[in-house]
Amino acid sequence: QVQVVESGGGLVQAGGSLTLSCAPSGRTDRNYVVAWFRQAPGKEREFVAAFRWYDRQTSVADSVKARFTVSRDNAKSSLLLRMSALKPEDTAVYFCAASIRGVILSALSSEDMYKYWGQGTQVTVSS
Repeated sequence: QVQVVESGGGLVQAGGSLTLSCAPSGRTDRNYVVAWFRQAPGKEREFVAAFRWYDRQTSVADSVKARFTVSRDNAKSSLLLRMSALKPEDTAVYFCAASIRGVILSALSSEDMYKYWGQGTQVTVSS
């Protein structure tokens, strides 16, 4: 089993920055993949970014690519989502998800690839 815990959400003004952290624990295999998704009120959940632990390949949604980056914190074995120039439309619950099976690059954005999900952390951007 894998447990996924997100942290770092909160309230920030438009134009500000915020860093989310995802700390998976439990069984982690060498094909480990961790991703961020978000769900805004009244909208479907959408892909934000993903990181393949085994080869450090990343994928970031085009809609946030210029403002969001994803990286691994080796010391804490966690995945960081650094968000800058935040906009009110970034307001959402951000979910971290993990897979212990390898995922091809073209499928990193698919929710179906991830079996383990966190409870989510709220990010609110005020105008």
